Amino acid sequence: MTDVLRRGRASLAFSFFAQGATFALLVTRIPAIQDRYGVSDALLPVFLAAVPILAGVGSVTTERLVKRVRPSRLLRWSQPVVLLALLGVGAGGVMGELGLALAAFGLAVGALDASMNMLGVSLQRTYGRSIMLSFHAAYSLGGIVGASLAWAGAHWHLALWVSYLPVVAVLLPATLVGSRWYVDGDPAPVGEEQGGGTVVFKLLLPLCLVMTFAYIGDSTVSNWSAKYLKDVLGSSEQLATVPYNVYMVTTLLGRAIGDFGVRRFGAAAVVRLGALVAAGGFAVVSVAPDAWVGMLGFTLLGLGLCVLVPQTFAAAGRLFPGASDAAIARLNIFNYVGFLIGSPLVGALGDAWSYRGAMLVPMVLVLVTMVHARSFAAQPDRYGGGHERPRTADVGRGSNGL
Repeated sequence: MTDVLRRGRASLAFSFFAQGATFALLVTRIPAIQDRYGVSDALLPVFLAAVPILAGVGSVTTERLVKRVRPSRLLRWSQPVVLLALLGVGAGGVMGELGLALAAFGLAVGALDASMNMLGVSLQRTYGRSIMLSFHAAYSLGGIVGASLAWAGAHWHLALWVSYLPVVAVLLPATLVGSRWYVDGDPAPVGEEQGGGTVVFKLLLPLCLVMTFAYIGDSTVSNWSAKYLKDVLGSSEQLATVPYNVYMVTTLLGRAIGDFGVRRFGAAAVVRLGALVAAGGFAVVSVAPDAWVGMLGFTLLGLGLCVLVPQTFAAAGRLFPGASDAAIARLNIFNYVGFLIGSPLVGALGDAWSYRGAMLVPMVLVLVTMVHARSFAAQPDRYGGGHERPRTADVGRGSNGL
């Protein structure tokens, strides 16, 4: 039984890692993709917006599919589609092929994100202790590896398909083999959950807001950190590439140790601290007199924001333990809402007002998270020790038993 859980946890962590690397390889090569297909600056935002919109559709579809198909099976087949779509982005030759590849990527990534987090939350319930942050730490590690590979491809002027093919050739069979050991955790019986087995959106709404605000903050860093350091703080172009890497590293570190904090102090306390640190990071960035102080602010942002998303998924699982898959699929939509809002919001405020002032808006939104922190402890301690009692009747029923 223990071996089954360990293999299930390791295989799921590898899926998070693979997705982190895949997503980083896509977003960090956007300029190269634009050049390859001749996408104009005016048309580029349309392509970029289409991916999270279609991902939201994929997440909604997943909510319906998991009523008939286990999340492990959805993850097993959506991850190869995402990897092949990435290769399609690199190998296409005309704009129509790019559109088809990005459409497939968006739809599949919505199903992948939702099913990965469904499995993570159910596995955490089976473990009976916080492990959700460790999965997202694997995602951050994958993002660092993917961004590094993308840098190498750009440095050596490799064609996109040459950069993507070795990664897909390694990750595709590895994820398919690893999917044999996915574990579908045993959900709580109907009657223990809020809302009688259904998701009550009024109860889920605070978590949806936290998810949105967290991704507004995250997209602000990923889309504007380089421009901010170069144009506002006067750094060199080379130094301007550093903040996002620092942000990813500190995100990895924060998530690697975050589960210990949740076990010791509780999810609500960790979320409050994370929100406070992230808000402090935005404040430092906003008033930074030079690039080095600005990088300190982005470091704080990584340490603060890193705990919010994993704990939001975990909180949804606690709030609706008998309908956690549906709650997570619905909550996952607001991941993409935040991504869609964040970058245009900061850009519009920066152009109309100032980029220093624009950094204060995500700071305020992150602080609002503290108001909703009580939602992260929505389920009382029923079994002692601050954790739900693991249910082991079906723990051994991995994806091979589907």
